[in-house]
Amino acid sequence: MSIKKHDNGIHVPNEIGTLRALLIHSPDSGLGKVVPSKAQDWLFEDIVHLDTVRKAEYDYYLKVLMYFLDPGKIKGKLREIDAEENDRAFYKPDHPNFHGSDKVLELQQLLAEILENEGIRKKLTASVCAIEGCTYRLQQELIATDARLLAKIFISGTLPDERMIFAPIPNLIFTRDVGITINNFVLLNKPAKKARSRETLLMRYIFFNHPYFADYRDNILEIPDPLQHFLRPGEDEDHRTTLEGGDVMVVSPGHVLIGCSERTSPLGANEAIKLLFQHEVVEKVTVVKIPNKRDFMHIDTVFTQVKRNVWVVLSSVSRQGGGVREPIHLLVEQENRDKTEIIQFRREDPMQPKRFESIESLLDDISRNDLGSREETRFIYSGNDTFPYDAREQWTDSCNLLAIREGVVLGYDRNDNTIQAFKTQGFEVIHVAALIDKLENGELEAARLKDTLILMPSAELSRARGGFHCMSLPIRRDSLDLTV
Repeated sequence: MSIKKHDNGIHVPNEIGTLRALLIHSPDSGLGKVVPSKAQDWLFEDIVHLDTVRKAEYDYYLKVLMYFLDPGKIKGKLREIDAEENDRAFYKPDHPNFHGSDKVLELQQLLAEILENEGIRKKLTASVCAIEGCTYRLQQELIATDARLLAKIFISGTLPDERMIFAPIPNLIFTRDVGITINNFVLLNKPAKKARSRETLLMRYIFFNHPYFADYRDNILEIPDPLQHFLRPGEDEDHRTTLEGGDVMVVSPGHVLIGCSERTSPLGANEAIKLLFQHEVVEKVTVVKIPNKRDFMHIDTVFTQVKRNVWVVLSSVSRQGGGVREPIHLLVEQENRDKTEIIQFRREDPMQPKRFESIESLLDDISRNDLGSREETRFIYSGNDTFPYDAREQWTDSCNLLAIREGVVLGYDRNDNTIQAFKTQGFEVIHVAALIDKLENGELEAARLKDTLILMPSAELSRARGGFHCMSLPIRRDSLDLTV
């Protein structure tokens, strides 16, 4: 079953409204081909065990998404689906029994469907082969390949005979980084690292060519390089235009946050602001500069939203003063580099920016003034704000949570102190396996769940250095009642 244009379209006006549709990519065989000598070049800190990631961890993510977003595909069928565990038919985009949800969209399926078009197949194959330096004969061989198989090859880099013809793109599971939905626009991003060039190309072709997005092609924004950028001296990252989706948050219909980080440059943030203001997508953009360190990478690794008045935050980069807590031997010259800075621009008068003294003050302003919260703004701190657990648990994505609806978020089960902080703030905590059992047998209804942290297994998946906020590209969320 192919995915058609969706009647409800695309619309993401916030971070916490009920999630109705998103784009994901389930771990593919390329993830199991990352080798230690290339791991950092391919932006992985470690190698993962693919079968464990698929069967014991990511599959819970897919199942819980189905129960909340497309229950007709799974409820009452779980036993049958699990009986096919060895074949993994429900989860394989190239299998006839694949779920084919138009709410939990699988990137590989969308790619396969556009490749059915001969013209697109030829153009995209030529583009991929140019990026990867393939021979002309291999390019012709790929053009003649079945569309579903070709999609798999483009993602995994591997032919059916197990020959690797180019590198895998294991970061494709982090779908947010190469595109972000802002209201009814799509911002296609410019990843900082060469390892993500192919996935950027694939996403561009999907958004511009798949019928699901047909009505929004005029609303797809691409970040350009500055005019005559090729004349500028040097090719270091400080002079490049880069922006990744983990550094973009749609906190209200009129307000977007953009992080300047290890992966998003000031030039990238500047070009994004110009695009968003030029197309009247939002009224204001706040730039949040965090330390340019691998520990943090994106702003969604140091804070994400839980409810309109509740945020999970890493305190060491958030509080007034903005310095990162480090051992006493921190070098003086690192201080400016490690300072958090926040500046807000308004479309009506971008030359009169507003500054915030800390991330907490910004988030409080969003909760009260953008989202109309009448309750005190609360912060749940990584590691329960206790050293060294704050830093350890932030490294395993304690702050990178995905809201399925306001107050109901997905996070890793390994971050014990952060979990305790949620409990202290009055949240229920439930393991995903127990939740799925209750949803399947009717003991719980997804729509009735509130103020809950859903714990997801994470022994292997967390090694990829990204949580469920990273592993989601929301396409449609409900608006919030801003009069509440």
